[in-house]
Amino acid sequence: MPLLLYIELIGFTAGALLHLFLIALILGNRRPRAFERILFFLILALFSYYCGVLLVLEGYIHYSEPTPSVLAFASLLVSLGLAFLPALLFQSHAEYLRLSQPEDGRRLRLLGWVSYAPVLFLMWQAIRHHSIFLASRPAELAGSLELPFGLWMAASLLASAVIDVRLARRAVKPYGQLHWFLAAALFAIGAAVLYCLAFSATIEPGWLTALRAAVALSGVVPAAVLGYFIVRHNFLGIAVQKNLIYAVSAAFLALMYLGLVRRVSGWLEPILPPEATASILLFTLVIFFEPLERSIGSALQRNFRRRFDRLQRMLGEIQEQARQGDLQQLIAFVENRAKDEFGLSVVRLTLSADDRGAPVKSPGGLGHVVRIPLKQEGTEVGVLEAASTGAVLTGEVSAALEFLAEQLPAMIDLCRLIEEKLKLERALAERERLALLGQMAASISHNLRNPLGSMKTILQLQFESGEVPEPVRKDLAMVIGEIDRLSAKLTQLLRYSKPAAGVDLLENQTDGSGVVEQVVTLLRHDAEQKKVSLALRGASEKCVVRSSEEALREILSNLIINAVESQPRGGRVEIDAARKNGCFVVQVSDEGPGIAPETRARIYQPFFTTKASGTGLGLAIVAQRLNDAGGKLECDSPIARGRGTKFTVSLPLVETQKERT
Repeated sequence: MPLLLYIELIGFTAGALLHLFLIALILGNRRPRAFERILFFLILALFSYYCGVLLVLEGYIHYSEPTPSVLAFASLLVSLGLAFLPALLFQSHAEYLRLSQPEDGRRLRLLGWVSYAPVLFLMWQAIRHHSIFLASRPAELAGSLELPFGLWMAASLLASAVIDVRLARRAVKPYGQLHWFLAAALFAIGAAVLYCLAFSATIEPGWLTALRAAVALSGVVPAAVLGYFIVRHNFLGIAVQKNLIYAVSAAFLALMYLGLVRRVSGWLEPILPPEATASILLFTLVIFFEPLERSIGSALQRNFRRRFDRLQRMLGEIQEQARQGDLQQLIAFVENRAKDEFGLSVVRLTLSADDRGAPVKSPGGLGHVVRIPLKQEGTEVGVLEAASTGAVLTGEVSAALEFLAEQLPAMIDLCRLIEEKLKLERALAERERLALLGQMAASISHNLRNPLGSMKTILQLQFESGEVPEPVRKDLAMVIGEIDRLSAKLTQLLRYSKPAAGVDLLENQTDGSGVVEQVVTLLRHDAEQKKVSLALRGASEKCVVRSSEEALREILSNLIINAVESQPRGGRVEIDAARKNGCFVVQVSDEGPGIAPETRARIYQPFFTTKASGTGLGLAIVAQRLNDAGGKLECDSPIARGRGTKFTVSLPLVETQKERT
């Protein structure tokens, strides 16, 4: 048997097995993306080609000349594989470019579908000539190329190599190396195809046959590189499914050994019956059981240690995040970290039954979903839900998730304790700041109020005197107004620096509806002077809230005054008061320009204002008074057509509190 035939036999067998291995991995992963589907059909086309050529080679080995039925079936496999190969190769690269670089990939996606047009021509040629790919010798069968297909194949290889170069320049390690390897391999194969097309008439037939065989066998290189990066570097997220790789590898080793048994039985048939040779080779495996057990046990132990060390590092990172004292950030960190560590598509951690919503589902409904309760002293305190992309969750991943679920309740408690501690520290710091502010305000009041009062008294007497000329009276009125404005600001500062005591608030009960009507009535005249209308809805039913009348007046007046001042002339401010879910709810809506998103987070900070003459204390006082009364304040902006602001005040009703107690 010629040496080249042996080389082709080994190479095409390896190519068929390698592509079958990749097909099994992709089918087991079942990721619902277009790229994985295109990659599956690309590898299937290569598998079909290698199987067809291998079938003819086996025919030459067992028979001096393959039978017509074998040639016909091999012709069908090779024709189908090669006909779709160039288009699938280019489209898979274009689709992957679209995933990693959407702005560039969209331009090539349509071209990828157009690349299937030559398939019709090739299929017509295959029907016309029985097969344009099969020749009379195995090497020619492996690499025979007519000019149209050769040019099309070379163009697809070179275009895919260019895309790989582009991907390699922007990809992170180690995927950049993958694209550089693929680019080099595809470029070399494309150049070899062009060389065969250009110089086939000048090359010696024996060397041309060997060169074509080398070109055909070189298709194993990109598949081997792809398989290495899938197993070693988790390309496409397949390597996370270790059980899938172990199962496929064991099945392939068994198939290869059975193939070896069959071939050795054929070689030794003149000496021993094939059944005896097969029995001897199969029972020979018993000798290797103990060494295999030792090596597999050591490998599993090393793998367990690596997995446990990674799990311990992840738990340490989660504990460090818990020490930050932010529960929402901790939940987000656990979800993202677990998803990255275990290669999952979705991870959701919920602590409240009200926030769980619909159950977690895997993308496309192809994966596996697991729900693990978080228990503390026998009571369920939360749920950890996870979904895989395609394959079933491995036993080690499920065990790791269960171990994580056992550790999370303690970390959540730690985070909550630190969060409470931080809140208390911030509240203490705020009280100290307010005490300092109160001292400063008292000093300012003592030093400024008396002089301002004396100045106003003198000016008021001059203003009321009939001997003062009219121009001077106007100036006096303006100065008196400015003194009143300064006094009002001092009063506002004193009110903010001296919040109402908690004991007094618990003893006070106020009719919220009545206070709303009084405040709107008092402010309606000032609003009409600014050409702004006030509209009150609701407030007809008596709603008793646990708050002082003074505090509630201050809350409502600040919100309504802010809404009026933000209105253009002819604007409208709406006040809605109603009983909702055991609370007295007041909504103040305006038609002003709204609040910018970057400003909304700071509107409750004292002394922050966007007004030229504002003190920045109005909303700070509102938030403080509501906090003292156990109420809530919400802000929505914009509310319609990019404009308007709505503040919602919620105060618990006295009746509701009595029912709860």
